[in-house]
Amino acid sequence: MARKMKAVQVRQARAPFEIVERDVPEPGPGQVRLAVEACGICHSDAITKEGWMPIQYPRVPGHEVVGRIDRVGPGVTAWKEGQHVGVGWHGGHCGQCDACRVGDFVTCVVQQVCGISYDGGYAEYMVAPQDALARVPEGMSSEDAAPLLCAGVTTFNSLRNMNVRPGDLVAVQGIGGLGHLGIQYARKLGYRTVAISRGGDKRQLALELGAHEYIDTEKGPVAEALQKLGGARVIMVTASSSSLAGELLGGLGRNGTLLILGAGSEPIPVSGLQLLLKRQRVQGWPSGIPQDSQDTLAFSKLADVRSRNEVFPLERAAEAYERMMSNHARFRVVLKMR
Repeated sequence: MARKMKAVQVRQARAPFEIVERDVPEPGPGQVRLAVEACGICHSDAITKEGWMPIQYPRVPGHEVVGRIDRVGPGVTAWKEGQHVGVGWHGGHCGQCDACRVGDFVTCVVQQVCGISYDGGYAEYMVAPQDALARVPEGMSSEDAAPLLCAGVTTFNSLRNMNVRPGDLVAVQGIGGLGHLGIQYARKLGYRTVAISRGGDKRQLALELGAHEYIDTEKGPVAEALQKLGGARVIMVTASSSSLAGELLGGLGRNGTLLILGAGSEPIPVSGLQLLLKRQRVQGWPSGIPQDSQDTLAFSKLADVRSRNEVFPLERAAEAYERMMSNHARFRVVLKMR
């Protein structure tokens, strides 16, 4: 008789979450099965919930998944049962395109997305391709690791690829789910870290997270405040506001980068002349491949970077999702299965 598990699925686009009982899935060739211990809730889970991409329903969301390998399928050589692993946004590769054939997984054009291409982590068990896995460091809990597989890798991996040197000025706009991690990473990577938010009540939190300076947006133009500090090498924009991103552009120094992590739907107002004269750029960054997730987890353990989480049981997934999407969650939300 088949083993059963609880899962939270979306039956069709814009349908409510529903708790269902399913057969525990069996891994196929090149796949592993995870006994899920925790799964973070991300704003991008709305893609599955609202049907913003072509999705085969019903679908179980969740791409910040951490658990133990419960079973390995035929042909799996790199992993074994019992290992503590995670699966993030980039949930494997097609294995067929030219990039995959030469091992260039970064530019694979048919990347699979956990919780969209296949069932994700809002469940007690899930199956994933072996090339989607990232090792969780010994001693790191599953609920601590889960948000690092999306929010963590997005902030850490983008910063380490911005050609920033120790001592350079890095500003982080926002102290929410992305920003509170970005501030910690910037400080631990050796950058002169500036936190940007609204209201004087955020100052103490920003300093606790590691910021050297705090800029209150209610006190005047942020770009002017950054220029008084010498101009930023990088400004990390975590809010999905194109107009705000445009306002921050003036705070960049020479060779500075406006790093876009929050996706606004409107165009960003940019002066081509300013970009030209100061050799500046505007760049987005979409998390990373599984090796990047593994690097993020390892660095976070080494440097003691921690996500601040609100934890809910699987049965309260709908409530937890709504708390995240309504921005009532201060930082990150995590489902805990065991």
